[in-house]
Amino acid sequence: MKIIETDLPGCLLIEPQVFGDDRGYFFESFNRDKMAAQGLAPTFAQGNVSSSVRGVLRGLHYQWPKPQGKYVSVLEGEVWDVAVDIRRGSPTFGRWTAVVLTAENKRHFWIPEGFAHGFAVLSERATFTYLCTETYDREADASIRWNDARFAIDWPLSDPLLSDKDARAPFLDDVPEERLPVYRP
Repeated sequence: MKIIETDLPGCLLIEPQVFGDDRGYFFESFNRDKMAAQGLAPTFAQGNVSSSVRGVLRGLHYQWPKPQGKYVSVLEGEVWDVAVDIRRGSPTFGRWTAVVLTAENKRHFWIPEGFAHGFAVLSERATFTYLCTETYDREADASIRWNDARFAIDWPLSDPLLSDKDARAPFLDDVPEERLPVYRP
């Protein structure tokens, strides 16, 4: 397992060792001991799978309180995956990073608690999987508008397919401060 730092501290790209031959392949998608040896030891409380068609953009989602760290990957297709630091008091507040996750590259992306998350589907269809460190809580569920100018995210889609929730999400400046995660060094 290879852990690659992104330009946003805490957000990590995990590249598993893949064993393959003409019959197919095998890889560990998660190994607690190997990740702990690299300083990362999340405890997962919930697993989710979503399927989306080309042009769908989901996000930017987060929970507060009860923040969720997310360990995400793609089982089918290709997505452009984004994490945004929205932790009050963070030295990287408002910064974002993005990675391409595909069924072929088999990479995983670790998004720490306190970050907003979203992705855009680049293939005809994508099956996206994620493990979360906290269970979903409707009362803590929150989002920020995908195209908020404060972030200036360079999305690869100009006219994405959005849910009503994502289309109506508030801009960061309209989110009450107490509804944003807190940075804990």
